[in-house]
Amino acid sequence: MPHFALLNENNIVIDVLVGRAEDDGCEQQLFARTGDTYKQTSYNTTAGQHPEGRPFRKNYAGIGYAYDAGRDAFIAPKPFQSWILNEETCCWEAPLPYPGGQPPQRWDEANHAWVAIA
Repeated sequence: MPHFALLNENNIVIDVLVGRAEDDGCEQQLFARTGDTYKQTSYNTTAGQHPEGRPFRKNYAGIGYAYDAGRDAFIAPKPFQSWILNEETCCWEAPLPYPGGQPPQRWDEANHAWVAIA
């Protein structure tokens, strides 16, 4: 079943709908009668990767995501002011790599650092 992101006038996703199997690839024709703008999205695509090797629009659309026509990608809202968009994956990344390990870490925007979760 194909999924479609409904976009507002600023290309922000306001809803994600499930279409019918026969609607696959027909985003403009399928909803043209409503006057709304829809873009197809794939729930199997994350950070430009797909388990079957066919990524579609970089990321699965979610409410609040932006559709970037130039990149033909869905981009999540920026989580922190200091984070940078990875052009290849269209995902936001902290200015410092996640340290991993234990205990789990969270981003501290005020100090621009990863800190242990207490």
